[in-house]
Amino acid sequence: MSLESRKLPLALLLLRLSVFLVMLMWTIDKFLNPDHAAAVFDRFYFISGLDTVAFYIIGAIQLAIVVGFVIGFQKKITYLLVLVMHAISTFSTFEAYFNPYDKGNLLFFAAWPMLAACFTLYYLRDWDTKWTIDPTTR
Repeated sequence: MSLESRKLPLALLLLRLSVFLVMLMWTIDKFLNPDHAAAVFDRFYFISGLDTVAFYIIGAIQLAIVVGFVIGFQKKITYLLVLVMHAISTFSTFEAYFNPYDKGNLLFFAAWPMLAACFTLYYLRDWDTKWTIDPTTR
């Protein structure tokens, strides 16, 4: 195994763990603070009227996806779902990018490197073999 073939899986693992951390925090928020999740869904996704149970269900589904993602299970599906979830989140807050210095909007810009990380993980999923249960041999 060449030095390069050892470097890439480690870099992808670290990327996967960091994306998982962010996604996990968003998921936990749905369980611990469903009112905040409701405000986010109302403001950015234009979906209102969901109750606490709905956010528990959404959180449970999201938790299953992000756990599958972090363990490298069904990478083609879970990595794509994480990419899509984060892309929706990134693009739904588009108005914040026009006023970066207003009301904490500057923090929304952190979504772009994470979106690039999600894309990179999906695109290079066959090389993301470290600590995965579905390693693809290259």
